[in-house]
Amino acid sequence: MTTNPVAPTAATAPGPVPLSPRSAGLRYGALFGPAVFGVTAAGVALPDVASSLNTTASAAAWVLTAHALALGVGTALFGRLADSRGVRASMLTGSLVLAVGAVICLLAPNIGVLVVGRFVLAAGSGAMTSSALALSASSDPADRPGVLAGFGATMAVFSASATLAGGVFTEWVTWRITLVLPALSLLAVPLCLRPASARRGSGRALDLPGAVLLTVAAMSFLLLLQVSALSLSAPVVAALCTGLVLGGTGLVLRVRSSESSFVPRRLITDGTFLRAAATGAGVYAGLFAAMYAVPQVLVREHGWSVLAVGAWLLPGAVVGAVLSRLAGRLAGSGGRLLSVIAGTTAVALAGSLFADTAFLPVVGASLGFAAFAVTQVVTTGLMSARIEPALRGGAMGLLNLVFFVGGGVGSAAAGALVKSVSLTGVVGAVAVFPLLAVPLALTLGRRGG
Repeated sequence: MTTNPVAPTAATAPGPVPLSPRSAGLRYGALFGPAVFGVTAAGVALPDVASSLNTTASAAAWVLTAHALALGVGTALFGRLADSRGVRASMLTGSLVLAVGAVICLLAPNIGVLVVGRFVLAAGSGAMTSSALALSASSDPADRPGVLAGFGATMAVFSASATLAGGVFTEWVTWRITLVLPALSLLAVPLCLRPASARRGSGRALDLPGAVLLTVAAMSFLLLLQVSALSLSAPVVAALCTGLVLGGTGLVLRVRSSESSFVPRRLITDGTFLRAAATGAGVYAGLFAAMYAVPQVLVREHGWSVLAVGAWLLPGAVVGAVLSRLAGRLAGSGGRLLSVIAGTTAVALAGSLFADTAFLPVVGASLGFAAFAVTQVVTTGLMSARIEPALRGGAMGLLNLVFFVGGGVGSAAAGALVKSVSLTGVVGAVAVFPLLAVPLALTLGRRGG
């Protein structure tokens, strides 16, 4: 007697093959990585932007300022959206925002429209970074070291290649392409949809008043850091000070009075979260300041071309990839590795004061890229194990908002110093930022609050 083959039922049909930790990490890194191009690559294009649109250097600086503002705040806002509505909804919404911003930048007829486009672009890019961080943080604990290793290695490649990419596209194609390089994240979105669909939201309200207060306070503070570079008028400065005071005060009251505030009270009273935030702020401040000063030193004082600067900084990707992979495997010991990298970065930058060579600035900037990638690996792993799943997206978004604020402090300090000291002096002085991160990083493995 013959038997008919039984068709597979819904219960027996094979499901989708799960992603390996390495593949998942590479995908999440590709989703986050292009955000780096928004600052370091775009900085290379500013002279061409100013000449092409017939504007001043201070006006062109808004191209970077608007991006820094929207990227930090967008990361926090979309991180909370991921917690509430799910990573898929946050990522797809951010993809639309990112695409719209890119189109505006490509078609902008003047500097005003271009700045608006960069703001929209960066907000969407913030959704990509928060989605990548939420997915990495929500990976299975057994797989998380491998995921973070792949994630950090990919981040290192993007960060170290940013200057070269900016130089290539600006010199050989057009500055407009350079300014929309963060849109490369859109290519990674289809690769991340399946794991994003599995990360569902809690359905809780977003606390829009708290989000507005945080946005006002953060933007006011970041703009006040750029008062000198942007040549802001006294009335504008007064308005920003008012916004900072009112936004900050309102946010504090909101956190105290509401258990479901946009900034959770239990998060900002967590000692580990605060130490991680301060560590990352120091690392980001050092990297942003170095990326302001080091390329200028190499071009003006050593006669390098922009393409040569980018090419020589590219080996930092190899160093960063190796160290990030190591940090992903170290679990609770990653803070010690980060402290060593941050300390070596500080020594290389400070050494530029005593040696007239291009070697030390290049080493300092390259290690800054590595510290940036390792910071993401270490802090994501730390918060993943410490923060409840329903708050991880928002927690990582807020953490990275602090990181970007630190970066704003670093670039503003470098911009202010260059008016009174040499570029080499600026490179040496900004070594204080990664140096401050050294003792903080050593505390990251400490148990308790």
